[in-house]
Amino acid sequence: MSALQTPTELILHARSRQLEIAFTDGQRFRIAYELMRVCSPSAEVQGHGPGQEVLQTGKREVDIEAIEPVGHYAVKPRFSDGHDSGLFSWTYLYALGRDQDRLWAQYLQRLEQAGLDRDAPMRSAAGPGCASH
Repeated sequence: MSALQTPTELILHARSRQLEIAFTDGQRFRIAYELMRVCSPSAEVQGHGPGQEVLQTGKREVDIEAIEPVGHYAVKPRFSDGHDSGLFSWTYLYALGRDQDRLWAQYLQRLEQAGLDRDAPMRSAAGPGCASH
């Protein structure tokens, strides 16, 4: 994706819990809110360095209650579980949409390795999250 790629459309689909985003290069993605939440670029999820990621659980039913623009380069969603510290740049959203099948498979594998499922309650320091970033 070129640094000049910007969204031409951004739609929150409440019923299906998906963000639909179209880019100037013609790419269009639908990204599940759950994937956005478990792969949030925030320090709360990613930690402050390798190995500090926090595996997110219990996010299957998470909604996006609001989404704010951040300059001309990102959005900041407020999730229904109170999480609102992730800045999703256009580049990050493009990569999340493009790579979502791989990221989802990695997330499910990490859950399995931790002996958890998607609906398990959150516990602190549960191990790696969406460690693709």
